[in-house]
Amino acid sequence: MFKTITYLKSGNKNQRRAFNVINELGILNDLAKYNPVLCGTIPISIDVEGSDLDIVMEVHDFKMFKYEINSLYGEHDKFTLREMMIGSTPTITTNFEFDGFEFELFGQPRAVEQQNAYRHMIIEHHLLKMHPHIRSEIIRLKKEGIKTEPAFAQVFELEGDPYDELLVLGRKLGALI
Repeated sequence: MFKTITYLKSGNKNQRRAFNVINELGILNDLAKYNPVLCGTIPISIDVEGSDLDIVMEVHDFKMFKYEINSLYGEHDKFTLREMMIGSTPTITTNFEFDGFEFELFGQPRAVEQQNAYRHMIIEHHLLKMHPHIRSEIIRLKKEGIKTEPAFAQVFELEGDPYDELLVLGRKLGALI
């Protein structure tokens, strides 16, 4: 369901605006060879004011990717590009603003479906479908400044690291392949 952004066209006001801005920027076409997928709160309708557009990609050649990202988006407001290790995985992130949205591009040398941002979103979507009444509580917690995964962990009373425990819960529920 989330591999393309067509579902945003018939979504809420912010989803429709995100659809238009993403298409205006042309980012999914520009970066198509990296299999970009929009992840995070906007696709699953739990975004709050200031929520960003997280685009997760499969990136193996960081040098080429950095060149392309700098060429395409380096002139945008608040542009930053960082390389880091997340666990033992090399990771590259880029942030910039365009037409009222903050974009965060996130690349790792693994399939998008194996990256935690995508996996968390799939689990959260599954939980929201199973328990639609929690949506307002998740949004309330996010408005209080709690990040998404910790908000889900709080609602479902998960002990330990919320990012890890959400994956454990997802596997138990069969939300992950």
